[in-house]
Amino acid sequence: MNKPTLTFHIVPMEESHGAEICTWRYHSPYDIYSWLPWEQMKALDVEFGNPVIRSEQYVSVVDENDILAGFAQYFPLEGVTRLGIGMKPELCGYGWGKDFVQAIVEEALHRTPDNEIDLEVLTWNTRAIRAYQKAGFMITDLYEKMTPGGISKPFYCMVYQK
Repeated sequence: MNKPTLTFHIVPMEESHGAEICTWRYHSPYDIYSWLPWEQMKALDVEFGNPVIRSEQYVSVVDENDILAGFAQYFPLEGVTRLGIGMKPELCGYGWGKDFVQAIVEEALHRTPDNEIDLEVLTWNTRAIRAYQKAGFMITDLYEKMTPGGISKPFYCMVYQK
């Protein structure tokens, strides 16, 4: 049986998108990617709960029917655009990762065409690593980094090969 295809495109992240993303819950071990409740994100003024950060760094990824499929963060570093990527849990594991990531990369190239594009991924997240590799990323480094939970874990840095 063939899986249906999905086409993804990038739109500005609306406040309603942020609120919806905060309701997403991932199954273990991916549950570390779940966000705080929306009202708490806004009260703490963090990440896409902060309207300035949301408009400058975050976008929503929607499908051809304008249904929210995920988000991306374009974190600016000197000469580098570092990506943060999140796909709606119900869409994970169906082979849509390559197209999803490629839509995000195309937007990064449009925004800052001369920047290198990279991302960080936990070494155990083989599902994401495969999607990133299919979309043109290559593992270039391995290092320990603190997770949001405050534990040091091994991460790969992956760089997009233009």
